[in-house]
This record gives sequence, structure tokens and C-alpha cells, in this order.
Amino acid sequence: MATAPIPSPLAYPFGDAFPATGARMRVAEGIEWVRMPVPGPLRHVNCWLLADEGGVAVVDTGFNTDATRAAWGLALPDDSAVTGVIGTHMHPDHVGLAGWLCERHGCGLTMTRGEWLTLRMLVADASEAVPEAMIALWHGAGWSEAEIEVPRSRGWARFRSMVAPVPMSYRRIVDGDRLTVGRTTWRIVVGSGHSPEHACLLDEANGVLIAGDQVLPRISPNVSLGVTEPEADPLGEWFASIDKLRGLPDGLLVLPGHGEPFTGLHARLDAMEAEHRARLDGLEALLRMAPRRAVDAFATLFSRPIGDDMRGMATGEALAHLRRLEVEGRAQRAMQDGVWWWQVSGSPLG
Repeated sequence: MATAPIPSPLAYPFGDAFPATGARMRVAEGIEWVRMPVPGPLRHVNCWLLADEGGVAVVDTGFNTDATRAAWGLALPDDSAVTGVIGTHMHPDHVGLAGWLCERHGCGLTMTRGEWLTLRMLVADASEAVPEAMIALWHGAGWSEAEIEVPRSRGWARFRSMVAPVPMSYRRIVDGDRLTVGRTTWRIVVGSGHSPEHACLLDEANGVLIAGDQVLPRISPNVSLGVTEPEADPLGEWFASIDKLRGLPDGLLVLPGHGEPFTGLHARLDAMEAEHRARLDGLEALLRMAPRRAVDAFATLFSRPIGDDMRGMATGEALAHLRRLEVEGRAQRAMQDGVWWWQVSGSPLG
């Protein structure tokens, strides 16, 4: 007898419906959904228009590309007033056109300080040559010289090309702030792990959460350890953020940065945490067999082969998980010839 499939604990109120590029789709009172094109497997990023006095406030913007500019031209014709731009976090698919929209419509940018400063730093830090610290990290993670040469040949200015000039001034929001847009008051809920100070927007009165990339319905956000803060514990911060978000009502309509609007917040939080904790257990089991480098963790952590296009993100994820095992006292690392090797705590390095 065939086993019946287990029903998903999530519900998708709009089914398969979504806005075409440049179109606007109402999802709640005073909120419209706009999708902007993204190259790669994600394909789209979700942006939200909030009804405001005299126009709309834009939450997230898409990449700095001609295709995205054209899509915004359709969604916001010349007579559409934009009263402000709100960035959930500093990744280019979310704020790549923030500066362009602010300049075009004569409005301001609102973000958390950690996101705005990191965005400004990454844009200002762009150069033709890849920094030696970055090359050392790739080498330490176990990349071959041929693998290092791929991003080295591209230079270090790719991030800047994906982001329009960032405004010199911004409005800072912090956790717990109340942000009034039109007739709606949004409470700012800050999380971390995916980015430094990711802002979610909670409309408690109407039961809506603009979640950005902090909660996604079908995939887990990238949680990476990077060169700027190599002793950080981003996965630990992300677990703490999941615990924090569990304090929100379960029946919220969640508007994610990618994928479809959904309900079932607590079930999704539980599933994301369980997935990453299972990865940690699998990684610890791998280390029990022999010392491993970060690149040796790919097969345990990911369901598909990692090529040049995803090696950087995969390395950041692997380092974040290995670092979390260190913090939990389940693994330790040692360096040999500039390469990091991890083993179960107490085991000698072979």
C-alpha cells in the first residue's frame, strides 16, 4: 500500500499566483507585491509597496541592472510617488537599486546601522585586485590554486557593480522601533546570521510580517562565515534569531524575500533549525572518521555538486557550520601549511 504524502505545515494563500515582472499584486490591505528578476537559481526577489500618504514606500529593490530598472519603470511610472525606500538588509538583490530609487524620486533610505555601514564598506572596498586576506581564506578552506584563480581573475569589484551609489545619509532603525507608513505602524524585528542586522517589519494589527531573507518558505537563507569577521559565530546568531522569531504570532502572513507568501511561521522556523542542526550532526560524524577541510564538508552539507559559481557561498556556509561545532565544543581546528583542518575535539590531527 502506498504511503500518503505528509502534508506541508505551510499554507500558501495565493497558490500559484504571482505578479508578472513590473506588475503589482495586492496581498493585504495597503501592501502590493512586486517581483524583480535575479540571475541564477533564485530567479526573482520579492519587493513590497506600502501605501503611504502621497504615494508608496518601497521595501527592497532588486539588483542594479538594466532589467530591474526597466521593471521598476513599469511598476512605478513617472507619476508614481515614492515616499521612501526601506532595505531589509545589505545584499545587492535587496538594495542594489536603493540609491537609484532614492535619487529618482527624491526620497530617503531607511535601514539598520549594521546593514547600511556594511553596505557602504563593501562598495567602498571594491578594487581590481582580490585582497590577500581573501586568498588566504580560500586557501585555508582547501581551495586549489586553479579554483582560487577563477575569482582572482574577476577582480574584487563585482559587489560594487551590483549596487547603485548608496546615499550618504539614511534613517536608522533599531530593534523594537515603530515605523509608521500611511495608516500602518510596523514594529522592527532585527535578526542576524544571514546578515549583520537584518530588519523584519511586523504589522501586529493586521498580522503581516515582511521577513526579507530571515525566513524563507522553501529554502534556508545562506548563513556564512566571511573574511571580515573570521572568529564570528553566524550560525549561532541565526539560531538565536529563530528563537526570537518564535515569540511572534504563528498565524502571521509571512512575506518573504524569495518564494511565495505563506502562513505557518513556527513550523517553518522549526524546520529550518532542524535542517541546520542535522547538518551539524552529519558534519561531526564526518570529522569522527578523519580530519577534514572546509571543502571536504560540501558533500555532507549540500545536495548537489558545487561548481565555480557556488564555491564561495558554499565555503562560507561550511565555515559557519564548522565554527559552530567549535563554539559548541564538538570540534577543534589546526593549521598545516596554511590550510585549516577540523577534527572532533580531543582527537589528534592525523
